[in-house]
Amino acid sequence: MMWRLRMRRLVYQRRIAGTALHSCWQAPLPSTSSDWRKVSFLVADAEMSSLDAATGELLSVGWVVVENGAIELGSAQHHLIRSERSVGHSATIHNLRDHDLIDGSTRDRVLGSFLDAAAGKVLVFHNAALDMAFLNKISRREFNAPVLMPLVDTLLQEEKLLRRREQPIKAGELRLQGCRERYGLPHFHGHNALLDALSTAELLIAMASRRSAGRSLTLGQLL
Repeated sequence: MMWRLRMRRLVYQRRIAGTALHSCWQAPLPSTSSDWRKVSFLVADAEMSSLDAATGELLSVGWVVVENGAIELGSAQHHLIRSERSVGHSATIHNLRDHDLIDGSTRDRVLGSFLDAAAGKVLVFHNAALDMAFLNKISRREFNAPVLMPLVDTLLQEEKLLRRREQPIKAGELRLQGCRERYGLPHFHGHNALLDALSTAELLIAMASRRSAGRSLTLGQLL
């Protein structure tokens, strides 16, 4: 898996030279044979004005580091992003209003902070395709290249697990809260990027701990 990532990065090496993305890629990639407790994860979440990356804007990003199988609360960051257009009806989901974002950071600055935090780590999202579509949109605009980092998607991991057990997947069971309930994790108030990142980090740890059950669970088994 990592060799494919390295090959994809080679295409963009010249065009990203000297950028924050290049600095991020300079950090060594973790081995897929490493036990998950020995891997550094950056667990992240984002809020958007739309579910369509082609028309929507990234409004906030939150993240936290999981190191040695535990959440490092001191690493938590939450960034609001100044929007170019009104957030519209999406405010009813994430509770971010236009005036909340007036003093937000620029997209390129937040992306730079994210890449700095992500160097040498494995990214973790719940429903990664959505979040990465928006992050890659900004990265392509800034660096003419996608983020291209190793990635764990807790939603896809849970879906694979349920399908292996031949369990029917009911509506809402793959949502973050639905997945957390299967591991006995408490209810949380979602749609805040940092709170969702912390909730996903808890899910990652619960999921990996149950799957390992005292044995080794490699990074490759989570990717």
